[in-house]
Amino acid sequence: MASDRWESAIDIFGELEAELIRGLLEAQGIPAILNQEGAGRAYGLGVGPLGMVQILVPQSALANARKVLDDYYAGKFEGLNSYPEEDDEDC
Repeated sequence: MASDRWESAIDIFGELEAELIRGLLEAQGIPAILNQEGAGRAYGLGVGPLGMVQILVPQSALANARKVLDDYYAGKFEGLNSYPEEDDEDC
């Protein structure tokens, strides 16, 4: 994967959502980096062209990344919890 080109898996408006998506991809074993216009990052812009953040993944992982993103936007990750429910009696 070291020789892979990095390709845009998705473009997101706003750094916060981009960070969340990057974390989702990395949790699925897909390396991801964010690419944003310098002025947008410096001024914290989340709208317009300066607020656009590209989420880049290795070319070899692009299809898998897009599948994960499709599943995410279809709601397939909703309700998944890695922590067991705590009983109120234990508190």
